[in-house]
Amino acid sequence: MRPSVAWLLAGALSLLCGTAQADLQLRLKTDGLTPAQQQASQALLDEAMQALPPRFIQQLDRRIDVGWTDKMPENAYGQASLVSELDLNRNLLASLTDGSAATQKTYRPHGTVRREMLATVLHELTHIYDRSRLWSAAERPLIQRCARQNANSGLVGLRDECRGQTERRFTLSDDPRLLDLAGWPQYVGRRGAREEHNRQVARSPDIYETTNPKEFVAVNMEYFLLDPSYACRRPGLYRYYQEHFGWAPPAKDSCAKSFAFLNAGNDFAKQPLGQVDPERVYAVDYLLAEANQNWVSRWGHSMLRLVICAPGRPRGPDCRLDLDQHLVLSYRAFVGDVQLSSWDGLVGKYPSRLFVLPLAQVIDEYTKTELRSLASVPLNLSRTEIEQVVEHAAEMHWSYDGNYYFLSNNCAVESLKLLRSGSNNPQLIGLDSIVPNGLLEVLKGRGLADTSVLDDPREALRLGYRFDSFRDRYQAMFEVIKKHLPIKQTSVEDWLSLSAEERRQWFAQADLRTSAALLLLEQASFRRQLLLAQDEVKQRYLGARELKNGGMDNANKTLQEILANSGFLSRPAELLGSSGYGLPQPSEWQRLEAESSLRQKHLQALTGDLDKEVRALLEPARAAEIAANEANLKQVGEHLRALHKAAGGLELP
Repeated sequence: MRPSVAWLLAGALSLLCGTAQADLQLRLKTDGLTPAQQQASQALLDEAMQALPPRFIQQLDRRIDVGWTDKMPENAYGQASLVSELDLNRNLLASLTDGSAATQKTYRPHGTVRREMLATVLHELTHIYDRSRLWSAAERPLIQRCARQNANSGLVGLRDECRGQTERRFTLSDDPRLLDLAGWPQYVGRRGAREEHNRQVARSPDIYETTNPKEFVAVNMEYFLLDPSYACRRPGLYRYYQEHFGWAPPAKDSCAKSFAFLNAGNDFAKQPLGQVDPERVYAVDYLLAEANQNWVSRWGHSMLRLVICAPGRPRGPDCRLDLDQHLVLSYRAFVGDVQLSSWDGLVGKYPSRLFVLPLAQVIDEYTKTELRSLASVPLNLSRTEIEQVVEHAAEMHWSYDGNYYFLSNNCAVESLKLLRSGSNNPQLIGLDSIVPNGLLEVLKGRGLADTSVLDDPREALRLGYRFDSFRDRYQAMFEVIKKHLPIKQTSVEDWLSLSAEERRQWFAQADLRTSAALLLLEQASFRRQLLLAQDEVKQRYLGARELKNGGMDNANKTLQEILANSGFLSRPAELLGSSGYGLPQPSEWQRLEAESSLRQKHLQALTGDLDKEVRALLEPARAAEIAANEANLKQVGEHLRALHKAAGGLELP
């Protein structure tokens, strides 16, 4: 509970007018304690004082009485009372005194009962520090006058100069930077309001930290002070505490230069565990998949592209040529990014998680399958901001489990929050946009996005700032077909809207060049059918699971298995269970590699079974069209090979 203003003013008067306290003092209440109990208790308090930052001790300049009480729940360790008392659970005193607490294991995060007791003292002292005012020497006379003026009248009766002093608090838990890092970012679209719920729930050292910002500050203070690996596991928060106190406890000799991540690419034959070194990231681009007619895509899709230099290449513009190294950070509701239900997307029934994908796959998904162009616009970030965005992205990859809302927490909102919390760029602080193409415009307006790279379309394509939709290429192939065959259709969309059987009647009349064009368009049609089938399967599986038959049961079993085994791609933390917290450390990488490889091999086998069984979930017309499309690919391929051979060319594979 927050104490009344009058009580605080009275407390201020007693502190300022009584015996001067230069620093924090912990005074043990010895009544009822044996000499051995006093000695053990004092040793605990001395250890706590030694662990605290010097600035903490200087600023919390008061005496805090520490005692043991039996008026506390059995599972509690301690609790701070207002601003000058700290109570510990008397049930723990015996084990502290005889030394068994130092070896007694506990399910709580710090491992042993004594370590947990030390953490509790530090935790509760942090609560007192967090809700206390910081008064400079010059301000103390004013506080004294204010306290004398109206110690019992409350805030209403105070003069303006006193009101200003009483309203000002020195806290960590309402610091905007801390809230960004901790998991209470600005609510996009609400002009500075903070999100109510903390979604950074995976890989937490103690889930109690997500209760509210005050508990987050206190829990993380425990680990900042007691865990030498904290700097490596939560580097952003470690820097925050270090900068705030101008001091840090001894840490590990050094942290790994790279961050581990799970590559959610669709090549199940590749090892999914990868590493990204912020030093090798040349730039961060805002990657926009341009809009199409699908209602969930009419404003585009927001992603971030990490321009990563190939090993051995000096960091510079040439790194943009290393496309095979580049990664895409994409907040998605599903691996395939297909929304099942517009209503469920509106009300947040889908999880929103940060996927790390190879750039090549993202290009294929949008340009070849969805026929949407991609624009990759460099963001004007400093070297430090780039590296901290990469660092924060790694932390979100392992910890974040949000909810997708089409209107309020979509890909644009998530990308903006990642940029804002990661970079701490002041230009991003007051920036709001809930639509992907609108976000690019406001980034440009703030001078954060350099859209000039798109001015020359040819150069943009050559340098990898733009990836064109295959629609124009498909239309060019269609023009070849139209020139050589007497078809009635006028656009590639009209041609692809025909059934596979209607297109097949023209294959025998095609010459070599026309057959090559037909083959390319049949491949495009097949990809389109697979995308439609994917959506249809998800609709039926997740939306109508009450349907039962033999085929459905078999497909359900396979789908449940593949969803269970692919879940680690969206929640990689599950591979490590309850082991550790924060960013996985090198000591955990071996387990990650083994677990992810095992899951990946199983997925590879499952996808073969799924291809057979999933057809039971398709509408008969869809299944027939896919089969006909496959027959078309085979027929036009054979026709093309025969024409090529007849023309004297080498036999095609």
